[in-house]
Amino acid sequence: MDASARMERGPIAYLDGTRLTRALRAGIARLLDGQEHLNSINVFPVADSDTGTNMALTMQSVLVALDAHDDRHAGRTLTTVADAALNGARGNSGAILAQFFQGLSDASVDLPRLAPADFGDAVEHGARAAREALAEPRDGTVLSVLADFANEVSQRARDGVHDFRMLLTGGLERARASLTDTPNRLEVLRRANVVDAGGEGFVMLLAGIDRFLHSGSLREPVAPMPRGLTEHAVETGVDAVSADGHRWCTECMIHGDDIDRRRLRETLTAMGSSLVLAGTRNRCKVHIHVDSPDAVFRAAADFGAVSGEKADDMHRQHGTARHDAARRVAVITDSAADMPEDMIESLDVHLVPVRVNFGERSFLDKVSINNREFFEELARNPVHPTTSQPAPGDFRRLYEFLASHYAHVVSINLTAKVSGTWQAARSAAERVSTPERVHVVDCRNVSLGQGLIAMHAARCAQDGMDVDEVLAEVEHVIPRTHTFGLVRDLSYAVRGGRVPRSRKLVADLLRITPVLACTPDGRVTANGVILGRRHAVRKLVDFVLRRIDPARAWRVAVGHAADPDSAAWLADAFRERLPRIDALYQTDIGSAFGVHGGPGTLVVALQEATPRV
Repeated sequence: MDASARMERGPIAYLDGTRLTRALRAGIARLLDGQEHLNSINVFPVADSDTGTNMALTMQSVLVALDAHDDRHAGRTLTTVADAALNGARGNSGAILAQFFQGLSDASVDLPRLAPADFGDAVEHGARAAREALAEPRDGTVLSVLADFANEVSQRARDGVHDFRMLLTGGLERARASLTDTPNRLEVLRRANVVDAGGEGFVMLLAGIDRFLHSGSLREPVAPMPRGLTEHAVETGVDAVSADGHRWCTECMIHGDDIDRRRLRETLTAMGSSLVLAGTRNRCKVHIHVDSPDAVFRAAADFGAVSGEKADDMHRQHGTARHDAARRVAVITDSAADMPEDMIESLDVHLVPVRVNFGERSFLDKVSINNREFFEELARNPVHPTTSQPAPGDFRRLYEFLASHYAHVVSINLTAKVSGTWQAARSAAERVSTPERVHVVDCRNVSLGQGLIAMHAARCAQDGMDVDEVLAEVEHVIPRTHTFGLVRDLSYAVRGGRVPRSRKLVADLLRITPVLACTPDGRVTANGVILGRRHAVRKLVDFVLRRIDPARAWRVAVGHAADPDSAAWLADAFRERLPRIDALYQTDIGSAFGVHGGPGTLVVALQEATPRV
C-alpha cells in the first residue's frame, strides 16, 4: 500500500484537509468512471443526456483545485472545493452539487478537523443549501438523495457513532435506498424506468469515498459502472425535450456586493424553468432553462458583473442522444463559420459560439445575439465591438458530451492565422477524458468557406463514413475552398484598428473597393481591388470567376451583412455564369467577419465539388 495514501486500520475519528482531499479524489474518480451511464439515464428535468458530463466537468474543476491545494485544515480545504465547484458548475446537477459543497463549507469554515458530529451538521447544512438554491425543488431527485443521506449521517453521529467508516457506510446505504425510491417519487422517472441521474451521480461519489475509507488506497482500480438502461431509457423516456419546451440551458456567474438573491430569484423565475441559484451573496452561479439567453444575461447585469455566459441547445442535445446509430462521427465548428441555419439543423452541425463584446456588454455569437441584431447594434453603438475566441472550456464541454454519444468528434475551426480559436479547441481536446476520439482541424479558412468545409464534413458523417474517411475528405476540400469578401465601407475596419485612416482616405479618393481573400495557408489578405464604386457587385462576380476554373463543378455560398438584395443578385449571377453548380447557398454572415466589414459587406465562397480520388 502507498504510504502517502495509507489510512489507519482503527476507527477514523476525524477528517482533516489531507484526508478530505484523498477521499474526494477517490469519490470523483468513481463519478468520472460512471459519467456515460449517467448520461444514458438522464430524463429529468430535461432529457438532454448530459447529466453525467455536467457532473464530471463540475468535479474535474474540483480535482484541478485540489491539485494546487495542500492544507491540512479541513475548513479551508472545503472552501477550496466549494469555490472550484461553483466556478466549474455545469448544468442543473452540477449547480446543485456545487451548492451542496457551498453549504458544507459554510458550516465548517473555521474547523481544522471534522469530528463525526461536525460532519453531520455540515452535510445537513449542505443538503438544505442545495434545496434552497432551486426555485422549484422536486422530490425524487438528487435533492431527496442528498437530504436522506444527510439525515442518516447526522442521526448516526447523534447516536454516538465515532468512526467515519461506519458513518459513511450507513449514509451510503441510506442514499442508495433513497435513489432506488426516486421512480416512486417522480412520475417521469417511473415512466422511463430509470432512477434520477443526478442522484445516482451523488451515490457514485459517496461510493468512491466509502471505498477509500475502507481500503485506504487511491491506486485501486474503480469498478466499471454497468451500462444498463441506455436503450430503454431513450425509447421510453420523456416525449418532449422538457415539460416547458424551453430551448436553451443558460448559465452565468454574477459577482457583486451583497447580491439580492431573493429579488434575483424573482426576476429570473418569470423567464424560464429549472432555475438554480448557487453560491454566496457576493458570487452567484445562475442556471436556468429559457428561450432567450440574452434576457437572462441582461437581467443578471442589474445585480453585478456578469461572466462565464453559456447557453447549450437542449433540443440539439436531445437529438444527439437519439441520433442514427449508423452515424459514428459528430461534427463541430465555431460560430465564425457562416452557413444557412436550415443546413446546420439538417446536417446536425454543432456550434461553439464566439464571444462578441460591445464595451462591457458581452454576447454569445448566434445564441444571445443573432446576425441581424449584431449589425443593427454595430451601426448604432459608438463603441466598436471586439470578438474573442471561445474559452477552451466551451469546447471541452461539447467535446465531452458528443464523445459520450459518438465514436469520434471532428472539430472544424477558424484558421489559426487570424485567431486563437483553433489553439483553444486543441487545448480542450487534449483535456477530455477520451482525447483520442476528438480530432481538431485548422480549416485555413473563414466565414462561408469555413461553413462549406464544416458542411462537407457533416455530410460525409451523415453518409456513414468513418472518422478516417471524414478527415481525408476534409483535407481534400480545404485547399479547394476559396473565400472572397467585398468590403464596401472601410469605416468599420478603421474603427476596429484593422485599417489606417489614411488608407481609407486613399480608397475613397480613388473610388476603389478592396476584395479580401483567404490564402492557401489561412491568412486573410487584400487580394485585389475593384475600380469604381458603381456596379461593384457585378465586378465582384468577374473578379471571382477570373480566379477559379468555371468549367469545374462548384458548391457556392453567398453571404451578406444586412444587404439581402445584393446577395440575391450575386446568387443569380453565379447561377447564370457557372455551368456546373453542385449546390448554391445564400445566407447572412455573422460577427466574426462582419465586425471588420460592417453592414453592406458581401462574402462569396466556392468549394470544388470534384470527388476525392
